[in-house]
Amino acid sequence: MTADTRELNQLAVALEQNIPEAERGMVAIVARGALNVKNDWRANAIATAGKHARLYPYSISYDPLPFPGGAQAEIGPDKGRPQGALGNLLEYGSSKNRPHNDGGRALLAEAPRFAAQVEALTDRLGRL
Repeated sequence: MTADTRELNQLAVALEQNIPEAERGMVAIVARGALNVKNDWRANAIATAGKHARLYPYSISYDPLPFPGGAQAEIGPDKGRPQGALGNLLEYGSSKNRPHNDGGRALLAEAPRFAAQVEALTDRLGRL
């Protein structure tokens, strides 16, 4: 069996030649995705938190964590903010409370947008 890998090889060369631009692009994509997840999580929490956790949605934040060659972000309730310590209980539930899954739903909503942005960056860099 043989396979034509010319296009794949061309993409690899193009990406290798554009590493700095690829890194900048991924940092921007991760930052935008983290902001989207935070905003969606907060909106979900506003809808589900109820009167007993009315400040909880405003404890949700994100911290970008860039590192050489890429980026990541930590998103979730800040335990230093009012009602931020309720995050685990509200998100995952307990024996007496059902899970809200606000963050999980926000992450699932962002996944296709994130993937589309990565694909667009890859396509653009592959054509340079």
